[in-house]
This record gives sequence, structure tokens and C-alpha cells, in this order.
Amino acid sequence: VQLVESGGGLVQAGDSLRLSCTASENTFNTEGMSWFRQAPGREREFVAAITWSGGSASYGESVKGRFTFSRENAENTMFLQMNNLKPEDTAVYYCATDYDHRYDEKYATSWHAWGQGTLVTVSS
Repeated sequence: VQLVESGGGLVQAGDSLRLSCTASENTFNTEGMSWFRQAPGREREFVAAITWSGGSASYGESVKGRFTFSRENAENTMFLQMNNLKPEDTAVYYCATDYDHRYDEKYATSWHAWGQGTLVTVSS
């Protein structure tokens, strides 16, 4: 499966941005879906995930209440709505699928198919 992210850019603190991730095939219902981010010099950080088709989203502590994960199954697309952005949200954002259900969804190593990433820069 190929994943393509879009929607990144340069915004100011307090602004909103919506990221999209489109898959080349319909895998989200069976393989889970997630967003991670990676700032320069830091490890890849969990943002949000839905691990099975009927499940609700889980979020990383730093984005709870500000970010919302949604999906459009018919278009094999998932979204990350990011509100009240902060400079510390600056990172490359990645979507992922192909989740190994044996492991915690918050670990990047639990996901095996990744997009190329889209850069989000939040200025103060």
C-alpha cells in the first residue's frame, strides 16, 4: 500500500490546519490507521490512531483536545484536523497503516506502512 500525505505548511500559533492521507488501496478498516510526527533531533512521536474499523481514536497527550482524527472510508482517506497550533507542534507529520495488533499502537515500530511525510511549521 502507498500512502500520500498533504496539507502541511507554515502557519502562526493559534491557527488551524488539516492534513490528509490517501491510501492506494482500502486497508484502513483491517489494518488500522495512525498519525505520528517527528521534530528535528527527536524520536517519532505518536499523535493519533484508530486500530480497528469500529474503534474510536486515541490521541497523544500533547494533542488531546486540539487535534481530531477522522476518515473517509469511501475515498481511502484519513484526516488530521489540528486546531490551536503551537510552535512545539512543528514537525514532519506521517500517516501509517498496517498495524501489528500484538503491540501498543503508540509505538512507531508497531506500524509497517508509512507515507513520505508532510512538514508543518508553526511560528510564534
